[in-house]
Amino acid sequence: MSAWAPSGIGEVRPGDDLAALVGDALAAGESLTEGDVVVVTSKVVSKAEGRAVAAEDREQAITGETVRVVATRERPGLPPLRIVENRLGLVMAAAGVDASNTPEGTVLLLPVDPDATARTLRAALRQRFGLDRLGVVVTDTAGRAWRDGLVDIAIGAAGLVVVEDLRGGTDTHGRALTATVTAVADEIASAAELVRGKTAGRPVAVVRGLERYVGTQDGPGARTLVRAGSDDMFREGTAEAYARGFADGTEDDSEESYEVGLRDGYAEGYRDAKRDEVPVPDEI
Repeated sequence: MSAWAPSGIGEVRPGDDLAALVGDALAAGESLTEGDVVVVTSKVVSKAEGRAVAAEDREQAITGETVRVVATRERPGLPPLRIVENRLGLVMAAAGVDASNTPEGTVLLLPVDPDATARTLRAALRQRFGLDRLGVVVTDTAGRAWRDGLVDIAIGAAGLVVVEDLRGGTDTHGRALTATVTAVADEIASAAELVRGKTAGRPVAVVRGLERYVGTQDGPGARTLVRAGSDDMFREGTAEAYARGFADGTEDDSEESYEVGLRDGYAEGYRDAKRDEVPVPDEI
């Protein structure tokens, strides 16, 4: 596998033909071949779509993009940190609203429909370069619940296998695989970010050598990478989950201490277990 990031795209503005800009940059360097994957940052997609808003409207923009609040934390001297599920189903800090690599005084919202953008770019690039098998991935940067650090993930995709389900196969020792589902599009997104860099002004990369994942059809897109709520073990932040459990357990939304909640919860459980109103010990 190899990957590189062409130069020459420059600052993208609202209304720009992104497919033409990407195509020109690719044509000026090493041309595309069958089975290549073109990886584009969501930042330039959003700029072309005119998704910039004034920085002073950032908090309102986050609220507008939010479907569900996962966690909120106060920060001295800064706006509250909000981890939310946005309208694309992605769980992100600030709903993906970002101030990096944008004109002064502005922030950018995520693209309207990254999967649709990937399909549009793929169609235009296939026609321009005369290709049948071409993949396109639209990326954004996100944190991870289990680890520190940020990585690029696929928020839009077309023309490639987004997830490779290896369940039902066997490992190198002949043992059955029961849980291995590889997020191919996310791994491609992360590889592309390493060659693009965050500050080099190269929003496009090409990943070559993954022909086995690239097809002739658009495919279901990156939306299939979004985990269903019923399978999400990180549906709420820890403090939010505790607060909800405390309120449910005490039938009270007051901000009482953990000790009070423990005492009241114990009393209720004790009564339920005995099926009778019995005295509860003063000391627990």
